[in-house]
Amino acid sequence: MEFANGSGPEDGLRNPRYLPISEHGLIGDLRTAALVGTNGTIDWYCCPRFDAPSVFASILDADRGGSFELAADVPSRRRQFYHPDTNVLITRFYAADGVAEIQDFMPVVDESREASRHRLIRRVICVRGTLPFRARIAPRFGYGAEKHTVHLQAQEAVFEAPSISLALTSTAPLETDGTDVWSHFKMLEGESVVFALDRVTDEIRPRACPRAEAQDEFEATTRYWYNWLSHSRYRGRWREMVHRSALLLKLLTYVPTGAIVAAPTTSLPERIGGERNWDYRYVWIRDAAFCVYALLRLGFTSEAEAFMGFVSERGIMRGTGPTGPLQIMYGIDGRSELPESELSHLEGHLGSAPVRLGNAATKQLQLDIYGALIDSIYLYDKWGQPISSDHWDEVGAVVDWLCDNWNQPDEGVWETRGGRKNFVYSRLMCWVAIERGIRMALRRGLPANVPRWGQARDEIYRQIMREGWSAERGAFVQGLGHDVLDASVLMMPMAKFISPTDPKWLSTLDALGTDLVSDSLVYRYDPEASPDGLRGAEGTFSICSFWYVEALTRAGRHEEAKLAFEKMLTYANHVGLYAEEIGRTGEQLGNFPQAFTHLSLISAAFNLDRALG
Repeated sequence: MEFANGSGPEDGLRNPRYLPISEHGLIGDLRTAALVGTNGTIDWYCCPRFDAPSVFASILDADRGGSFELAADVPSRRRQFYHPDTNVLITRFYAADGVAEIQDFMPVVDESREASRHRLIRRVICVRGTLPFRARIAPRFGYGAEKHTVHLQAQEAVFEAPSISLALTSTAPLETDGTDVWSHFKMLEGESVVFALDRVTDEIRPRACPRAEAQDEFEATTRYWYNWLSHSRYRGRWREMVHRSALLLKLLTYVPTGAIVAAPTTSLPERIGGERNWDYRYVWIRDAAFCVYALLRLGFTSEAEAFMGFVSERGIMRGTGPTGPLQIMYGIDGRSELPESELSHLEGHLGSAPVRLGNAATKQLQLDIYGALIDSIYLYDKWGQPISSDHWDEVGAVVDWLCDNWNQPDEGVWETRGGRKNFVYSRLMCWVAIERGIRMALRRGLPANVPRWGQARDEIYRQIMREGWSAERGAFVQGLGHDVLDASVLMMPMAKFISPTDPKWLSTLDALGTDLVSDSLVYRYDPEASPDGLRGAEGTFSICSFWYVEALTRAGRHEEAKLAFEKMLTYANHVGLYAEEIGRTGEQLGNFPQAFTHLSLISAAFNLDRALG
C-alpha cells in the first residue's frame, strides 16, 4: 500500500526540539485543557477556553510557542501515568540520588467557585532520597504574537499581555528577566513545591496556593473524577481502556454550553512535513453526536442531555444557510463563523506548516451529519429523556428538508477539498436520519408525514443498492457508479442499513480487508484513486480501525475481531490516548487526543464484549 506512506521523513520524527505527539498526557477543567509532555513540559495550553489563543504552544514552535518547563535538574529516567480512574497526570523522575513526581491537574469547579480562574496546579513531591529541580515559565501569548511584561514580587509573578493576564505563585523562590520566570530548588524526601498558574482579572486576583491547599485541591479533583466515573455501567474485558476513553471524552466537553470539541489542539500534522494540518477545537456535529452515543452506552446521560441543550438552545437545527439547517461544525459557544487563517510566524510541529486557526470546512456540504445528529437524538429519546415537543418540531423540519435534498453531491465525511461527489456514506446517513425520524414518530405517536418520509427512505436504499454496489469489486464503494473503496461504508451494518451477515456485506468486508487494511490498521481510501485536493498521503485512520473491529464482530468473526482490537490497543500511547491517525512506524499523527478515535474504541469494546459473552 504505497499510497499511504504518510508519516514523512524518518529523521524529522527524532528532532530533539520536539517531543513526539504521543509523548503527552492531557489535563483539563471542562473549559480548557493542557498537554503535558513526558519530560514534564506543558507545551500546549489555551486560556480561558479550548479555542482561545495559546499561552504555551511549543508543540507547534519550539522557539516561539512558549512553554512551562518543570523537570529534575540531573540526568533521570521518566515515566508518566494517570492517577487511577482520574484525569490527574503524574510524571515521575528516577535519578541516581532520588525519585520525585509532578502531579499535574486543573481543579474542576462550578461557576460559583471562581471557575473563570482556570487554575493549573503543578505539585512536585520528592518521594525518595533527594533531587534538584528546575522550572522555567515562558508564556508566549496570542499564539506567540503578543508582547507581555512580568511583575515579580516575592513568590508571585504576574504576566500581563493585551489579551489576558496570568499569575504564577510558587512555594519556591522565583527569578525573572522581564519576560520569563525561572526557579531552581532542591527537595529532600517528603518535601514538596507547588506552582499554581491562574488567569487573573479585575475581579479575580492572584492567590497563593500553599502546600495544604494544593493537597486539598488534589483530593477534591481526584474525588470529582472518581465520582464521575463511578456512573459507568461498563464492566467488560477492556475496562481500563474504555474508562480512559470515557474520561478523555469528558475532558473534551465545554461545560458552560454542553459542547464537545473534536480535539483540544490545532495543526498537529496528519503527515509530518505536509499541509494536512487543521484546527479541531470546535464542535463537529458528527463527532459530538457520536460522542453522545458512546457516553449513553456507558450510562452517562447528563453529558448527552447537555449536548442536546447545546443543539436546541442555540438554534443549531434552525439554520437557513446554503448547506441547509445544519453546518458541519460550530464554535463551542454555538457561533457559526469560523474563518480560517494561517499563522506564518509559527513553524509548525516538526516544521509541518501551515499552522491554521479556524476551519474553512465550515461551509462545506456534508449530508452525513444529519444522520449522525438525528441518530443521537433518537438514542437520547430512547435511553435518556424523551425529547420535547419543540425539539421534535426541529427534527421534523430537518427530515422534511432532507427528503428534498438528499440526492445531491457533497464534500463527504472526510471533508475532502477535491470537489463535491455522490458519496455512498452521505446517502447512507441520510437514510439513517429519515429512518430514525420514522422510528421516533411511530414509537411515540408524534406528528410526521410518515408516508413521504418512508418514500424518501426507500428511494435512498434502492439507490445505494443499485449504484453504490460495484459488481466488479464485489463491494459497496465510495461513490455512486464508481469502484473506489472507502472505509466509511463500514458503518453500514452498524447503522442497521444492511444485515452484518448479508452476502453483499461479507464480500465488502473481505474487499476492504484486502485493499485498505494493514495489520488491523485501516486506511480511509486511496488518495491516488480518489484525489482529495491535498498534497501528500496520510496514515491509517484510527476510527476506521475500530469500525473494522466492530464490523468483524457483527459478522460473527469474533476471533479476528478480538485480535484486531488487541492489536489496536498496542498503538495507544503510554497513558491510553490516541491521535487521529497512526503512521507507518506506529507513531501518532494528527490532533491529539482525538474524540473520534476514543468514541469508536468504546463502541467496539462494548459490542465485542457482548458478542464474546
